[in-house]
Amino acid sequence: MRARLSVFDLFLFAFMGGMIVATLYPFLYMIAVSLSSNVHVLRGEVFLWPKGFNLNVYKMVLQDPKIIQAYINTIVYAVLGTSMSLIVTAAGAFAISKREMMFQRGFMMMIVVTMFFSGGMIPTFLVVRAYGIVDTIWAMVLPTLVSTWNLIIMRTFFAGLPREVEESGKIDGLSDIGVFFRLALPLSKAILATIGLFYAVSIWNNFFSAMLYLRNTELFPLQVVLRNLVLQGGGNNAGGSVGGDSLLVDESIKYATIIVSTLPILMVYPFLQKYFAKGALIGSVKG
Repeated sequence: MRARLSVFDLFLFAFMGGMIVATLYPFLYMIAVSLSSNVHVLRGEVFLWPKGFNLNVYKMVLQDPKIIQAYINTIVYAVLGTSMSLIVTAAGAFAISKREMMFQRGFMMMIVVTMFFSGGMIPTFLVVRAYGIVDTIWAMVLPTLVSTWNLIIMRTFFAGLPREVEESGKIDGLSDIGVFFRLALPLSKAILATIGLFYAVSIWNNFFSAMLYLRNTELFPLQVVLRNLVLQGGGNNAGGSVGGDSLLVDESIKYATIIVSTLPILMVYPFLQKYFAKGALIGSVKG
């Protein structure tokens, strides 16, 4: 027998369908406009499907040296930051997952407190400046190196590993570092992929750190360049001194840049999706 749908089920389907449409439509519209000719955009004929298909705007975007440099910077920040964050987070989580560690409860308490109280923007900036990393690549990596939430999730996962795994490693002559690298990490692929995705998305979308710590335009990430494009387009619209065709080109370039900046994360996610739900569930439930 077929299960009958209740009124609540129908309402839920309608609500979720509306959310999907509301989420996807702006993205599809930007793709359509960026791939359409200015004539059709001027006439307001573009909605979900490009008209007068062309790649001129994407050629302009990919030939702009500022955007190319910002793209390279963002990739470097994301790869370097994610790698370092995973190493430090995993090492810290493995250490505090050991109840026999001296002052383990005290360290855990100090870590949890940082979830509720932060030093603030100005003290953080003063610390970064005191270390001499303002206007360097490290200003985009070190201040956000470890997320407390990710550390706790990974610590919960390590605490749930069977003690027999560590004991077998010790019997084979492995040190604590050996157990970590040769036993714990290989068993943590799902949680590492999940936490790595969290870190990568956070670093890729991070423009606030660049606004605070970077002055050299050669170090700007893609998000700052995109923000400047959006503000520039808003200024042109407010000033009213730019022709309609020019404004359309600005909008098309803005949309194309947004699409280009979003694609890498969208391309990486399907490969990590099989680990995502499993890793998040394991890390939050175990222990």
